Amino acid sequence: MILPRRDTPETRMHAQKSFTARVVERIDDIERDVWNACALSDGGLARYNPFIDWRFLNALEKSGSVSPRLGWGPRHIVLEDEDGAVAGVAPCYLKSHSQGEYVFDHGFAEAYERAGGDYYPKLQVAAPFTPATGPRLLAAPEQDRETAQGGLAAALLAVMRQTGVSSAHVTFATEAEQALLTRQGFLARTDRQFHWSNEGYGAYEDFLADLASRKRKQLKRERREAVADGVTIRHVTGSDLREADWDAFFEFYMDTGSRKWGRPYLNRRFFSLVGEAMPERILLVMADHGGRPIAGALNFIGGDALYGRYWGAIEERPFLHFEVCYHQAIDAAITRGLARVEAGAQGEHKLARGYRPVTTYSAHAFADPALNRAVADYLKRERAYVALANDDLEALTPFRRGDGRGVEDDA
Repeated sequence: MILPRRDTPETRMHAQKSFTARVVERIDDIERDVWNACALSDGGLARYNPFIDWRFLNALEKSGSVSPRLGWGPRHIVLEDEDGAVAGVAPCYLKSHSQGEYVFDHGFAEAYERAGGDYYPKLQVAAPFTPATGPRLLAAPEQDRETAQGGLAAALLAVMRQTGVSSAHVTFATEAEQALLTRQGFLARTDRQFHWSNEGYGAYEDFLADLASRKRKQLKRERREAVADGVTIRHVTGSDLREADWDAFFEFYMDTGSRKWGRPYLNRRFFSLVGEAMPERILLVMADHGGRPIAGALNFIGGDALYGRYWGAIEERPFLHFEVCYHQAIDAAITRGLARVEAGAQGEHKLARGYRPVTTYSAHAFADPALNRAVADYLKRERAYVALANDDLEALTPFRRGDGRGVEDDA
């Protein structure tokens, strides 16, 4: 099903009394400064999130990595006040599958289709291919935030009803957004990731001092072994980014993607476009050996966090993955004074490297009342499981037990 064309009477709907909303099919149809003013309204540069930046989303669309043909049809929601000024925006997509989302609803889709329903298409408010928490309902700075966010939530439900899609999903939202959405009738869902927290460290050694001695020695050993035999690590960012770096990294990315999920989501052009558009927000960690790159990790720099996104290697070396993705990210966060490192989805192996379990949030609405009831029952049990599992996982962290967390110090 295709949504009505943008800027036609059919696309305009009342989100609430003082707002109207319209759907646009290209982020390029929204002025960059208008979009980014909304994206920065919740804390400004201090809370900047690169994945809702107009430049990031535009690079996805302009490169063709996001397109209707690939099952990601842009349907961005623009909320306007009574004077026609933009009151808020939301990055929204018409999805014909559930790939590239990292909040898995394949079971919901299969059950609904066995019962005779059509789960696809659906609406997805998200940063495509990016399991990183960040604002999703973006209010303009001159608006009351909660009121505008409520208008965006109501608009999303109106789009769902008027276009006949099965459902609407807001993934990797903030906890506050999830609470607002549940007040609008959405169902709450939780999951977990593993993040590293900067407790005011001045150097990596300060972080190691917080670990039990056995764990501390383990990390020192794996860092030494990762760069044995002449491997060197370099950080590339800003104006130092070159097409040769992207060529090398794309080879790593394609190798990992082909082995893990069959077909990588991003094409080569995306990396050039995003590197040109926002170089100051990109950090490539590259491992070289014998004068050539052999592994690399792509990170995005937020206002208060470093976001690890993709990794790959063309040589297998002990602990190189941990060094390039996790230890180097910690080093970079400390150097830049960032509060945390978010290292993406899954991966309990991150616990041993000082990354702790944190809860992630999403919200879901289903047009069919029967499906909504069934999912609500499932999510209630899932939320309880996630909370209990997070408590158990916290006990596996390598920190000394001085604060009641982590392992006993065996020094």
